[in-house]
Amino acid sequence: MSWDKITEIAGLLLGLLYLYWEFKADRRMWVASLVMTCNSLYVYWRAGLYADFGINVYYLLAAVYGWLLWSFGLKRTKEKAELPITRVPVRQWGGLALAFAAVYALIAYLLIGFTDSTVPYWDALNTSLSIVAMWMMARKWVEQWLVWLVVDAVSVGLYIYKGIEFYAVLYGVYTVFAYIGYRHWLKKMNAE
Repeated sequence: MSWDKITEIAGLLLGLLYLYWEFKADRRMWVASLVMTCNSLYVYWRAGLYADFGINVYYLLAAVYGWLLWSFGLKRTKEKAELPITRVPVRQWGGLALAFAAVYALIAYLLIGFTDSTVPYWDALNTSLSIVAMWMMARKWVEQWLVWLVVDAVSVGLYIYKGIEFYAVLYGVYTVFAYIGYRHWLKKMNAE
């Protein structure tokens, strides 16, 4: 078995562990995210998915931010206050849409003008949606699962096309669990 396939399998296993902890809203998911991200940097570079590679640098930073936010909340108090699951505030939707559009345009421009990417628009779509979804997840907004549902479904086709089958399987599982996770977090949010 090639090293490329071994790293894909490792990413699959780390991704499943991450998904389990995300579903449970357990902050350990951010640790799994750090390790998986390092693994994914290699996989995406080898596959020529440069925007996916770039997003993983963002994921490294977001994992640290998310872990801190989930561990200590937004307010600086002496007492530890875990961040609750909530809905996206209405006033945030416009900013999220604007951020998505701006990031999409920039990434597509860079991929088309400066790389040999064979899938610049799809790679830019997934990457820009992922940036928004990761921000939403760090804030513990329940709708982040719906954005991930789109990202994961698109990723399945993209990864099959690029020949990274184990990641396609992982993202197929992510697609199903994005819906399940959304329903679970809704129940959890309503119970809190």
